[in-house]
Amino acid sequence: MDFFAELFSKGAKIVWGPVTVALLVGTGIYLSFGTKFIQFRKMGYAIKSLFTKNSDDDGDISSFQALMTSLAATIGTGNIVGVSSAIAMGGPGAVFWMWISGAVGGATKFAEALLAIKYRTTNENGEKSGGPMHYIGKGMKDLYGVNANWLGWLFALFALIASLGTGNMVQANAISEAVKVTFGISPYITGIIIAILTALVILGGIKKIGNVTEKVVPTMSFLYIGGALIAIFANASMIPAAFSMIFKNAFTAKAVGGGLLGTVIRFGIARGVFSNEAGLGSSPIAHAASKNEDPVAEGLIGSLGAFIDTIIICTMTALVILTSGLVKINQSGAMVIEGNLNGATLTTGAFDQLLPGVGGYIIAIGLIFFAFSTILGWYYYGSKCIEYIAGLKTANVYKIVWVILTFIGATTSLETVWNISDMFNALMAAPNLIGLIALSPLVFKMTREYDKKIVVDGKNVKEELSKPIIE
Repeated sequence: MDFFAELFSKGAKIVWGPVTVALLVGTGIYLSFGTKFIQFRKMGYAIKSLFTKNSDDDGDISSFQALMTSLAATIGTGNIVGVSSAIAMGGPGAVFWMWISGAVGGATKFAEALLAIKYRTTNENGEKSGGPMHYIGKGMKDLYGVNANWLGWLFALFALIASLGTGNMVQANAISEAVKVTFGISPYITGIIIAILTALVILGGIKKIGNVTEKVVPTMSFLYIGGALIAIFANASMIPAAFSMIFKNAFTAKAVGGGLLGTVIRFGIARGVFSNEAGLGSSPIAHAASKNEDPVAEGLIGSLGAFIDTIIICTMTALVILTSGLVKINQSGAMVIEGNLNGATLTTGAFDQLLPGVGGYIIAIGLIFFAFSTILGWYYYGSKCIEYIAGLKTANVYKIVWVILTFIGATTSLETVWNISDMFNALMAAPNLIGLIALSPLVFKMTREYDKKIVVDGKNVKEELSKPIIE
């Protein structure tokens, strides 16, 4: 057993190494320039479109619900544990590189959501199905006459395996640990409760998941951001110093004990990608279900995911840590963390330092809701992947397996499961990035046509932007 644990641990480190990280960010940079940084140019329009309705469009859930479902799957332990581990291993400067990953990741998510709508299908139950497993094969057939269905199948397989671990068991375990430490409740009781709640939601399908995530995700995000802001302003005098540490150490190796500058960049970008999942191919599965027939418009809404997840929520965690006084830069320029804290303990310690007696509860409650929403979002991803591989009947069995694994995850040690799922989580990116780069000419063409449409109708821009396009 130790042999396999070590094997998968090494495998996870290899696939999440510099090459994968460089490819993910490189694709984001390429798509950003190719779309003329549409994730920023049209951000205002994307936000406005998010709340505009059109009941005539075909789909299962509104674009708002699709975005919340994708955020449900991404906002989680990465926003709490990922940020603190990035700082602990890469120094304060790693936060700057998290921002970079979030900035260019918006273009990646734009392309993913655009292609998800362009190549989605309708299954036997009348529900929409889409994502990399669909747009890789169909898109490459359209553009190049190449049969790449096998590549889409590989993506579906990798995503399915990742969903069972990263998307389910690991999240359930995080909830049970938080509840046990904070409230002293047995993991078995927590496991039963999580399994029941999960079953009640997923048995209702994507519409029920969308109804739940559109309420849970905004609520938990605002509560976490609110708690973080209170903590940050409790020591407001440290805010300038926090930003100073981020920018000064973004281009130096001293913050991590004289290590290579690449360490700062690697951990910052890797944790940013781990948080927002841009390029992994998960979020377009949710956007494919949107009641939006305009691929570019849905792409714009999808691009908001990276900004919300990394630029806003991860920044809140980073500023709490850096204003708490637990992280310091000594006279030689090296970083020192009090008590050698790392991961969740560093974030919890920072909140407790700024909000004594309350901070730990903010982290615990935030982690519980973040992790539970991730279980819901990743269930949908996994169900669509197994539907693609083995059909709808198998997908129905998957519901039962998912609920059982939720209980097991809450009550079992998961180090090996974490490494296995972490490895396949990264492997998802390979076929998806191949598809994104191969289909980028189509993405750029559709983006140019969309921009041209706005310019040609210049006299009616306000009317064009006010048209209801989503529900």
